[in-house]
Amino acid sequence: MAMPFFAPGEDPGANFPDLLRRIGLESTALNAAYDAVALGVPHATTCVALRYDNGVVMAGDRRATAGNLISHRTMEKVVQADRHSGVAIAGSAGPAMEMVRLFQLQLEHYEKVEGSSLSLEGKANQLSAMVRGNLPAAMQGMVVVPIFAGYDLIRATGRLWDFDATGGRYEERDHVATGSGSLQASTVIKVGYRGDLSRDEAVDLAARSIWEAADTDSATGGPDALRGIYPVVAAIDADGWTRLDDSDLADRYGRIVREVNDRSEPR
Repeated sequence: MAMPFFAPGEDPGANFPDLLRRIGLESTALNAAYDAVALGVPHATTCVALRYDNGVVMAGDRRATAGNLISHRTMEKVVQADRHSGVAIAGSAGPAMEMVRLFQLQLEHYEKVEGSSLSLEGKANQLSAMVRGNLPAAMQGMVVVPIFAGYDLIRATGRLWDFDATGGRYEERDHVATGSGSLQASTVIKVGYRGDLSRDEAVDLAARSIWEAADTDSATGGPDALRGIYPVVAAIDADGWTRLDDSDLADRYGRIVREVNDRSEPR
């Protein structure tokens, strides 16, 4: 068979099913096998991380979607990796959660064998290699795009990284967002961010970013007071990982609701 040629702008790139469709070798069975949407694979949505004066804050909504359906309302996308680091996931939920479990196990194994924990940058490199290993699945539509953040005990500061589907890792200076609502969330953080944020202010800003993302993006779940479901928000500093209680988040989102209502009332 002759090699197919494409005009500029028509190259399907790494999308193998799309390549088959373009050259007339479309297969219903193959498309169903390689299309994550056709399989009804749950996808996680919006996660953010930002630095504050003594560490980092991570936050993620709880909704997972499969196409136009809500498949899960209580998924936890922000997960503790070890005492001083955490992972936030967006993309295909199944491969992402499996990747996080394996990452946790590898960090624990390293600490038991070596007698000390891996450096924060070493952890980021390890996660990068795992994302790269998922590239064949990513080319079939099951992409995993995590955020990694933690407190660097050597530099005595919070650090955060984001990744692309090929395993490329990029350290961000102040804040990062990933997922379908990342544009709205990152805009909120960009407007409200300062280099001297306190932990409380950083938590409020992260919570607000998830709220605004959920207001615009249907695949992002906001706070659900009726069911008692709130985004996962955690802070990491020199003392380690701390997850905020739902009661604390309920108070913070209550203040956001009152602020929004006050703005919408006619003068």
